[in-house]
Amino acid sequence: MKTLNPILILLVMFLVAKNSKMDGKITKNITIDSLGACQGITCQNGRYFLYGDREVGVMREYKLEKDSLSYQHKEYRFTVKGQNIIKHPTGIACHEGLPTFIGNSVRQNEAGTLWKAVINCINWDGFLKTGTLDGNLLRTIDDDACIQGVRPEYVKYKGKWYVATADYGNKVNEVRLMDPQALAKATKTSQKGVVVQKFTCSPWVQNLHFIANKGILVLIQNQVEGRKWRLTFLDLQQSITTGHEAVLSVIDTDKPDELEGFTFTGQASKGIAVSSSRKNNVSFMDFKFGG
Repeated sequence: MKTLNPILILLVMFLVAKNSKMDGKITKNITIDSLGACQGITCQNGRYFLYGDREVGVMREYKLEKDSLSYQHKEYRFTVKGQNIIKHPTGIACHEGLPTFIGNSVRQNEAGTLWKAVINCINWDGFLKTGTLDGNLLRTIDDDACIQGVRPEYVKYKGKWYVATADYGNKVNEVRLMDPQALAKATKTSQKGVVVQKFTCSPWVQNLHFIANKGILVLIQNQVEGRKWRLTFLDLQQSITTGHEAVLSVIDTDKPDELEGFTFTGQASKGIAVSSSRKNNVSFMDFKFGG
């Protein structure tokens, strides 16, 4: 389970209580190679995993050392018998004691204007042990309930954990919450009992990050299609209650490329963002709260 530094928790509490503006700035950019176009970052028990769409879908493990990420010489491929299964990974939902899900966007035409959204349920521990999906791919689920794209992340709502996902486009975007046990047994997300809650949200959502201690969902977005960074902090419970995103704060940066993923580090008010650029694709960020 993800935990946050106590100082960060206090800052988030202040944001919620005072509805204060949250500011964030990029303090350092570095380049991490061998990922293709990086599609996201997740931190699990202090281990940082970056994933992308190289010649095959790939994930690599890193260690946070001061203001840099050190490669741990561990590479994992989303393949079965060498066949590329998750070419374009778009989010990893991982939580202790619950099924692990990885999103995949499948190109349906050469122009890249039509995509199919797929959620893969995998044996996470087995995947980390063997380095491939051989014997570890449990189920492939058609996300036909989506409007455009899939990006799974675990969130907690009223004491229960759900798998949240969001759309990317600029029309009738939604965040949907799915029952993880029902999802793990489904063949498609439109089946009864899979999607249990949803609310509308703003466009160009690339990924999701959940601050579990305070029920805050971060939409990792672009300001316009495919470029310019935006992080939108939502009150998850209020968003579900009203049926529309309940915004606590929005952080825009002037970085012009395509933001793909973000995670807080657990250190006080520090985060890591990743983009699909070939250079300067990992950025360290500092956050502060004002009145």
